[in-house]
Amino acid sequence: MIDVPKQLFIAGTWVDAADGATMPVDNPATGEVVCHVADAGAKDAQLAVDAAVRVQEEWAATAPRARSEILRRAYDIIISRTDELALLMTTEMGKPLAEARGEVAYAAEFFRWFSEEAVRIEGGFGTLPDGRNRMLLMRRPVGPCLLITPWNFPLAMGTRKIGPAIAAGCTMVLKPAPQTPLSSLVLAEILREAGLPDGVLNVVTTSKPGEVVEPLLRGGRIRKLSFTGSTGVGKLLLEQCAEQVVRTSMELGGNAPFIVFDDADLDKAVDGAMVAKMRNMGEACTAANRFFVHRDVAEEFAVRLSARMSALNVGPGTEPGVDVGPLIDRNGRRKVERLVEDAVQRGARVLAGGRTPDGPGSFYPPTVLSRVSPDSDLMGTEIFGPVAAILTFDDEDEVVRQANDTEWGLVGYVFTESLDRALRVSERLEAGMVGLNTGLVSNPAAPFGGVKQSGLGREGGRVGIDEFLDYKYVAVPVS
Repeated sequence: MIDVPKQLFIAGTWVDAADGATMPVDNPATGEVVCHVADAGAKDAQLAVDAAVRVQEEWAATAPRARSEILRRAYDIIISRTDELALLMTTEMGKPLAEARGEVAYAAEFFRWFSEEAVRIEGGFGTLPDGRNRMLLMRRPVGPCLLITPWNFPLAMGTRKIGPAIAAGCTMVLKPAPQTPLSSLVLAEILREAGLPDGVLNVVTTSKPGEVVEPLLRGGRIRKLSFTGSTGVGKLLLEQCAEQVVRTSMELGGNAPFIVFDDADLDKAVDGAMVAKMRNMGEACTAANRFFVHRDVAEEFAVRLSARMSALNVGPGTEPGVDVGPLIDRNGRRKVERLVEDAVQRGARVLAGGRTPDGPGSFYPPTVLSRVSPDSDLMGTEIFGPVAAILTFDDEDEVVRQANDTEWGLVGYVFTESLDRALRVSERLEAGMVGLNTGLVSNPAAPFGGVKQSGLGREGGRVGIDEFLDYKYVAVPVS
């Protein structure tokens, strides 16, 4: 594994936590401790905000081209270090090396994308309808931001938030998930190498998020929160943001439906299911959670999917030929075990997997369940594991109603060869994104986000930078 700084990154300097505390980073494939990193407290977080506030005005005045070039240099550095960054990610998070390399490319692309958006921040000018005033519109950075990232995509979730913040001219405090701090620490090192000024990005690793985050949100100096994580935590953070009216972006939970109509190309549908379900071992908010398959093709789809899932090789992500790594920790595995057991008790049939292997690590086999009861716990819970739960349906209205019967609305997947049905169902699904005959929707050039309790705002795409910019309107009298 590459050597990574283990301290906090504040004002361009690597420092220990004020009280000297550290926390372990575990390898989920073995359960062993990889290393220890600084474990910040409230005092450290305040120092990080001090640094961000101190340089905000100067950073906002930096030429857009200068911000763009920093991001582009960081993109080049990440790409040049793909193999070592992938190994680091696999070590702290568990995903296979091939998939980790894919995430490195995905993460880097956010920096390239927003390096191009930095020089395209536009305002406006015109005459108001009454003819008395001209309207001048300016775009300005919102100010110091708090960025909170999850463990499942530790590098890409960092770049997806840091990229637009840098492009817009915002300073930042980044708090990564305690399970995967190393990717964020190395990202800070890369950005410093790319020329990012001291204090623009500050990284605070901690096992005490409540102690660190709440004072920052209630303190009045953080003006923007961008959070990716569970809906429950997101709601708590929204409450804390309300006191100071902190602007928020929330990318929260998902319960994605995967709909296969009777006219679907089953080869495409099974290929799409493997991507939508098994990307990141199913530990993705975009993961297909509920498979609704038309009764006429349900048996064949289940047989094909089970064969593909059973053929996957499970093991440590660093070993050659491994397709599926461990889940993030034992708690994550226990959740998946409980959901599968509940479904089986309610009548589900196990077609593949379903049994926890012996030995170290947090492994769980790719699992396919058929005849799943609609009242099973996994129908209303984000599984976050390699489990495909199949239900049948008979008509379009029925399946749309079932698909929308959830508090979440991040993404849905639709497989059909009918153009009319494809557009009609895509419009009717209560989701921020739809994969039409594809199991992959994430792309830095597209707006990522959901509706209902899946969140607020969008990340990526042309609109991603808007989350870090305010409008200022200036009225200019017509002389």
